[in-house]
Amino acid sequence: MTGQRKVLIVYARFGEGHWQAAVALKHSFVTQGNCEVKLIDLLAESHPLLNEVSRFVYKSSYHMFPQVYGWVYEATKEMKTNSLFTNWLHSFGAMTLQKLIMQEKPDAVIHTFPLLVLPSVSSKIGRKIPMFNVITDFDLHSRWIHPDVDKYYVATEDLSKELHSLGIDSSRIAATGIPLRFSLSPDKTTRFATPKYGLSSHKPIVLVMAGASGTMADIDEWCLKLVKLSNVQVVIVCGRNRALENSLKNKCSENDDITVYGYIEQIDELMSISSCIVTKPGGLTLSEAIRAELPMFLYRPVPGQERNNARYLENKGAAIICHNSSELLTQINKLFCNSLQQIMMHQALHSLSKKAASDSIAFDIIHQLNIMEEASSSPVRI
Repeated sequence: MTGQRKVLIVYARFGEGHWQAAVALKHSFVTQGNCEVKLIDLLAESHPLLNEVSRFVYKSSYHMFPQVYGWVYEATKEMKTNSLFTNWLHSFGAMTLQKLIMQEKPDAVIHTFPLLVLPSVSSKIGRKIPMFNVITDFDLHSRWIHPDVDKYYVATEDLSKELHSLGIDSSRIAATGIPLRFSLSPDKTTRFATPKYGLSSHKPIVLVMAGASGTMADIDEWCLKLVKLSNVQVVIVCGRNRALENSLKNKCSENDDITVYGYIEQIDELMSISSCIVTKPGGLTLSEAIRAELPMFLYRPVPGQERNNARYLENKGAAIICHNSSELLTQINKLFCNSLQQIMMHQALHSLSKKAASDSIAFDIIHQLNIMEEASSSPVRI
């Protein structure tokens, strides 16, 4: 490699996963050295008003009208790359990206969100820029697919096979896992976290992710029931939902077995000491739980990629879908009473776990760029 590599990572703030994957990749590229990385929320930068409206509609439809969201997701899941609708979706941000590319002259563009305007920009400026897609779910949507993508990085071997079945050469696919913000230790050696978070080492810990994707209904009621039914501790993480955090602290203040937190930066510490997790099935949280080999209870997944993520992991034996609080309490209690089920879920999680996904992706992209550079500089034999 000659000179410093410049990498541009395109993400979006439709949920936290796309952004956090981008941040993880940036860290990996910088750590490997001789690489300058720039992150851009392309829709926010190019169309700020449209971005805010789109995010509002996304959140509203996702939580208030989930059946509508699910229908739209499934209806567009297999749309053709060259369709008018696909071309329209991939047209937003063209001027902004073109200006940025002309200014920064990146060696590669990486997508952690499928806003694939790069091919049209490359055509306008007459320069083919290497393009890499990092798919941040366990479900494949056609928005990620484009003939100009040099390589896809996916969560599982099953996704790799699915892409290959669509005619994409296996050399252009790598089942690396989803990039994570930190390096989790599946052997759960971080026992120091138990006293740090004011928890007992004598009772199992149920980790509840309550704030990432909206409020779980009646969370205080079923958490109170859970600590009585299963003799466990419950840690509720509310994320940046301050109203939920304050409300739950008030409602659960008299029970020493329930601890409520807001945003936790080092969520890996809590995962490392927990016995299971209750969460909505977003791609990043699922990957973090898999990396920690933490049995999952996926609570009321909404139609779309969330439900498809949940079904995939349940079919693999790594998670249990629960449609209401009564079912959730029953299933958690069953897990603690069934050592064989615990062993089987841990085995399923271990088989899905991918170590150092972010570092692997960064290393491979730099390797791909080196190969491309060598090929372009080699003399043509006649």
